[in-house]
Amino acid sequence: MKRYSLASILVFSALLLSTTLLDGFGATSAAAQHGFSVKEYEQFHDVLHPLEHDALPKKDYRRIRSQASLLVKRGNAIVKLGVPGATSEDKKEEFAKELNGFRKALAKFKADARTGTNSQLKTSYSAVHDTFEMLAGMLPRG
Repeated sequence: MKRYSLASILVFSALLLSTTLLDGFGATSAAAQHGFSVKEYEQFHDVLHPLEHDALPKKDYRRIRSQASLLVKRGNAIVKLGVPGATSEDKKEEFAKELNGFRKALAKFKADARTGTNSQLKTSYSAVHDTFEMLAGMLPRG
């Protein structure tokens, strides 16, 4: 039988505990670490993250539907912001195009959350997620 030092056991225990705690806190810990430069993006991500990393893998469509209204509301706040003023001139048109795609994805997701099948909901949710990620990646830095 292999023997482990007390230090190894303590390190392993600390890692196990921190992983368990982070999983238990879910989106709160992950979202706080994401650090978007625009609060509306951060607030949207606070709802999006647990759906993407917990509800969707578990096929918990009831949970996704229950959060749809809040996700759409926070997404519409992003749409309302428009293209950030600090966006470079050569990127403004591309940002506006992606923002419009995000707006359309939110509308489709909202409809699917009300009356769509689980398959339709999964597809439209994924479109919201992907277009948000694209927008977030285009946000001006600093």
